[in-house]
Amino acid sequence: MRDAYLVGAGQTAFGSMPGESYRSLFATAFDRAIESVPAGLGPDEIDEAVIGTLGVGGRQLGLSGPAVTEHLGLHGVPCSRIENACAASGYAVRQAVQAVRSGMADVVLAGGVEVMTDLSDDVTNYWLGVSGETEWERLTGTTFAGVYAQMASAYLETFEATAEHLSMVAVKNHTNGAKNPHAHLGFECSLDDAMGAPTVADPLNLYHCCPTSDGAAAVLVVSEDVVESYTDEPIRIAGVGAASDRVGLFQRDTYTGIPASETAAEQAYEAAGVEPDDLDVAEVHDCFSIAELLAYEDLGLCDRGEAHTLLEAGATDPDGSIPVNTSGGLKSKGHPIGATGAGQLGELYHQLSGEAGDRQIEGAEVGLAHNVGGSGGAAVVHVLEKEGAA
Repeated sequence: MRDAYLVGAGQTAFGSMPGESYRSLFATAFDRAIESVPAGLGPDEIDEAVIGTLGVGGRQLGLSGPAVTEHLGLHGVPCSRIENACAASGYAVRQAVQAVRSGMADVVLAGGVEVMTDLSDDVTNYWLGVSGETEWERLTGTTFAGVYAQMASAYLETFEATAEHLSMVAVKNHTNGAKNPHAHLGFECSLDDAMGAPTVADPLNLYHCCPTSDGAAAVLVVSEDVVESYTDEPIRIAGVGAASDRVGLFQRDTYTGIPASETAAEQAYEAAGVEPDDLDVAEVHDCFSIAELLAYEDLGLCDRGEAHTLLEAGATDPDGSIPVNTSGGLKSKGHPIGATGAGQLGELYHQLSGEAGDRQIEGAEVGLAHNVGGSGGAAVVHVLEKEGAA
């Protein structure tokens, strides 16, 4: 099969956007993605589009993909909508890669959008809850934070990590997010701030939880046959892995890991021909601080139970051996559900292109994006590689 390449990426700011609609947000992300292509790319060159969204608030659930692309003027371009909870646009990019590799398309637009801040807390909690198991989790009152709190409790009881390590994740990601003009919570916080915040679902407090955000992100995926028309410095989508699992946390064999993430990572590493030690930068799904610690282990960045030591050593800081969430992650950058996965890939595109500004990791050539749906019912991992890096 043909190789697939990332040649452009764009996103809106993430945050509260009362003057925007899901259509106007995605149009902005699309325009920025088009503008980022080094040699230029016209909308009329797009063969296919894949849009990820949960559809929070019930917006245009039917034909929500075409409802977005019609606003871009992409009439006649086939468009699919992907819904895989918080992993929606990560899976949208995966489908774009499949279309390119199969030969069905040469240029594919992939991305996602969500509007979440114009709803009441009760309604927002409902829409977040639909990503969990319906009968035995959501309808019995379990919240999204409550499910991750169970995972955090199990992890802290099993291993030597403490609640302070959860707060250290928040401090690191806020430090990174303060350098990101697109971040929803783009400010630094102290360890005391992160330790002393109000409890949301014990042991998780407010600083251990990502915000609900509005926003959109888009990327452009092209085939090896046309990539030279768009850039002289190709970024190859070297490996993709994906897996699903039981939707309900209570149905799984472990609370201290996300098996779908581990499987997806193994597939992506094998396809790319790399190991975790080869990574220069990673964007991981830190919807709650515990999720980042689990990701370190699920992705093979350290052994089981050793995530806190990796964090303490500064390995995941921007000047560490494997910088994680240079964008600020979901914790600081924000989490507009349908846009998150594409936003992660956009950060990697800019990092590997040397265009990440104050967040730039010097010499970054290999990056990983890790996107999770719900509490682990789905996961997708992409490995990107600057051409000639390996």
